[in-house]
Amino acid sequence: MLKFRFISISALFALQVSAQNTAGQGMPHSVQRPKLVIGVVVDQMRWDYLYRYYDRYAENGGFKRLINGGFSCENTLIPYAPSVTACGHSSIYTGAVPAVSGITGNDWYDYSLGKITYCTGDDNVKSVGSTDDAGQMSPQNLLVTTIGDELRLATNFRSKVIGIALKDRAAILPAGHSANAAYWYDDATGNWISSSYYINELPKWVTDLNAKKLVDQYFSLDWNTLYPLDTYVQSAPDVEPYEYRPFGRDVTGFPYNLKQFAGKKYDLLPVTPYGNTLTFDMAKAAIDGEGLGTGSVTDMLTLSLSTPDYIGHTFGPNSVEAEDDFLRLDKDLGSFLDYLDQKIGKNQYLIFFTADHGSEHVPYFLKQHKIPSGNANDEKFKTELDALLKQRFGHSNLLEGIINYQVFTNRSLIKSLGLNKDSVNNVIIDYLVEQTAVYRAFPLDALYTVTLNDVIKSKVANGYYPPRSGDIQILYKPQWIEGFLNGGTTHGTWNPYDAHIPLLWYGWNIHAGQSIKAVSMTDIAPTVTSLLHIQMPSGATGRPIEDVSR
Repeated sequence: MLKFRFISISALFALQVSAQNTAGQGMPHSVQRPKLVIGVVVDQMRWDYLYRYYDRYAENGGFKRLINGGFSCENTLIPYAPSVTACGHSSIYTGAVPAVSGITGNDWYDYSLGKITYCTGDDNVKSVGSTDDAGQMSPQNLLVTTIGDELRLATNFRSKVIGIALKDRAAILPAGHSANAAYWYDDATGNWISSSYYINELPKWVTDLNAKKLVDQYFSLDWNTLYPLDTYVQSAPDVEPYEYRPFGRDVTGFPYNLKQFAGKKYDLLPVTPYGNTLTFDMAKAAIDGEGLGTGSVTDMLTLSLSTPDYIGHTFGPNSVEAEDDFLRLDKDLGSFLDYLDQKIGKNQYLIFFTADHGSEHVPYFLKQHKIPSGNANDEKFKTELDALLKQRFGHSNLLEGIINYQVFTNRSLIKSLGLNKDSVNNVIIDYLVEQTAVYRAFPLDALYTVTLNDVIKSKVANGYYPPRSGDIQILYKPQWIEGFLNGGTTHGTWNPYDAHIPLLWYGWNIHAGQSIKAVSMTDIAPTVTSLLHIQMPSGATGRPIEDVSR
């Protein structure tokens, strides 16, 4: 009997081993990953820019290479409101909506702190590479992990993660909590700087790059159109009355003399295409200086191109300046891909390319073409509401402000005065719905009782985190924007012009093609982590896009 039991157990073990061997046939001996993952986010890139200027993009440039040689998710939408920079960058890299990540805007009134808070501001750290407070930044307000955090955890912190952008928030939020470093542009000096949250001093490769004074070199080139001005048929006339004039009150249109700003006025660089070029310079220096993509584990570089946002806000998305910026960006992007092919190797790196948000056309421009549009004056709303609330309730300071398309009331004061918050909210709502610009206004804590389109309701809910969100949501009519009364444009709404973004995948394990299936910005992080075989970020609400990988 014992002998029979031994034979049975031996046979069962042999079957298990055989089954395991059969199941394992064709499986790699180790987890396959690219040498380097690069996230490229273009600040304020509408989806239609992929095709609006397609015929003008170079065959060996960046956009056609990504579109034709990579995989395009043509119907990628932002699933929340407000669609602004901090929310976009954090959602791309965490897969979490603002209601989960806690990043509800670039700024917000923080009820737990009792003050207006900047998304990456941190008074407990010091600037590195700067003598002012430009480096007092960290990801402390981000409640969840990023792709980079999960990659670092998966490799026991052997992977390197670096974030780079002109804007601090666009460098810090994508890189995450455990990044080796994040670097951003100092408007005062034209240098790249960081924070003591990451490092105590700038590494030599950064100080060497700063020492080249590249900004002055780019200013010496001035800014004229890349091609003859009369070929910019996809743009409005060069000089429009609604455009801001950052290079001088009397400077109207091309060419722009930038030489006069050398050695000073470094804050003007981001309003020129050279802001993109400088960012790519920094990216190449980081790859070389940190040896990214050359080790035994996968590294990650998060790269945000902030200049299109500065140009869009200044001149509008239909300007010659915007078109010229994207034509030049195409060349810079192509050069960067050439560099990666040589440095890392073709198909050895993975790129995902997207935007943090789009933008609306300038209302003045739309009115010229008989499309209904307008500008909402939120400062006027705040002034008139303050006066109305004092008249109705006999007290001042019942409002904290109007931020992120939301009215923030002074909750503690309303409670201490014994006022009924619903009565206060109703007065505010009654005022707002009478304004020409306003489509709807409603209390956020009663969102699910409001009769509202499901898509809009879902986006508002996904942006609502009570300690950092207001009490009343304002929805403007389509084509109406907040502020920018005398020029430029902005973004932040649920509408497709703000919420429809490009999403391209290129390189390692990516096949050429495209899909019109609806996907979400929050699907990006789960897709990247799925490709890397690592855990998705801790607050991710999206899901992997199955069509992307081979």
